[in-house]
Amino acid sequence: MNWVSAVRRLRRERRPGVLVTVTEVRGHAPRDAGAKMVVSGSEVWGTIGGGNLEETALDHAKHMLDALPVEPSSITVSLNDKARTAHGRQCCGGEVALLFEPLPVVPSIAIFGMGHVGLELARILARHDLDLHLVDSRSTYLGADRLACLDDGPAQVVAHHAPLPELALGEVPSGTHVLILTHDHAEDFALCDAALRTSHLGSIGLIGSAAKWRRFEQGLRVEGHAESEIARIQSPIGTPDIGGKDPAMIALSVAAQLLRTVRVGVAPS
Repeated sequence: MNWVSAVRRLRRERRPGVLVTVTEVRGHAPRDAGAKMVVSGSEVWGTIGGGNLEETALDHAKHMLDALPVEPSSITVSLNDKARTAHGRQCCGGEVALLFEPLPVVPSIAIFGMGHVGLELARILARHDLDLHLVDSRSTYLGADRLACLDDGPAQVVAHHAPLPELALGEVPSGTHVLILTHDHAEDFALCDAALRTSHLGSIGLIGSAAKWRRFEQGLRVEGHAESEIARIQSPIGTPDIGGKDPAMIALSVAAQLLRTVRVGVAPS
């Protein structure tokens, strides 16, 4: 597997990694500048030349994996009989500069309800490096033409047509932040109830007024949820300093609040 496929695999499987690149070679070295290697917690793809050079790079990459999220870093490794490391000597005679780029697990967000606000919110979130799951019980709201506006962003977008949207909660990755804003308050309530029974989710947000949330709180108590569990749901959602009731402004307010949460980072699943 080449390094491009390895990076895609780690992204798809939501596993962290480090991309190692030979950026400069002076004198003799096992590989030329541009050689790459991808390192995960349990696998390595590609090679930057083997021997002491590669073992030193693997050590550095694994230290980075233990400390994610971290910034990119670089080291220079001398390949001569006087430059001894923990892995011995390598006598090619040159010097190699290596760049280490972290490949963290990106945040995962699920929007339940792709109406006007849901679509505007997806347009904002799609401009960020994250996994974006879009769920609706109405297939027409997930059509390729309607979602084409999301294609030019870095987010990995996955559409879920789910006649029973709460079933999609079991399909999203561990740590996924959930936003509930469907067209039907009964559907919203079913999602809140199911989300509280789903242990692998991150934050849970529900759109609506304070009056709506009071009715939902009462209903969730009737369904047997403890006060501490109900408190996992935030409602209303959005940052109060961004006002307005049109879909674009509501979406901006919700996205601003949520992105502050996901910036903290997510643990590998």
